[in-house]
Amino acid sequence: MIRPRLILLVFASAIGLLAAANGTWLKEVPAREHARPNPLRGQPDAVAAGGRLYAEHCAKCHGKNAQGLGKAPSLRSLRVQQQATEGDLHWLLVNGNLRRGMPSWSKLPDPERWQIISYLKSLGP
Repeated sequence: MIRPRLILLVFASAIGLLAAANGTWLKEVPAREHARPNPLRGQPDAVAAGGRLYAEHCAKCHGKNAQGLGKAPSLRSLRVQQQATEGDLHWLLVNGNLRRGMPSWSKLPDPERWQIISYLKSLGP
């Protein structure tokens, strides 16, 4: 009796994880934000600073290597690395996605958000 319940629980958890990482938030990004350029793109100092900020603010949920932990998705996924623009990621950091457990980082200064984005985009899939 316990085995079918356990299988159902594991299956439901897997579906929940897939839903959390499905990228529906991308549809909510306004076109203006989607096209917003990263003013720090291509700056090695921004990538290094972003790595430090990532370790401080993001790694506890998304993992030290951005592979994802628990219900927090991998930030090395093709969705984040290739489909999401830097403007999309900026919008997500400002607004968060509380339905999926992503807090808003709107209190973080804007240059620091761009540094985190620079770091994330430097990782690749």
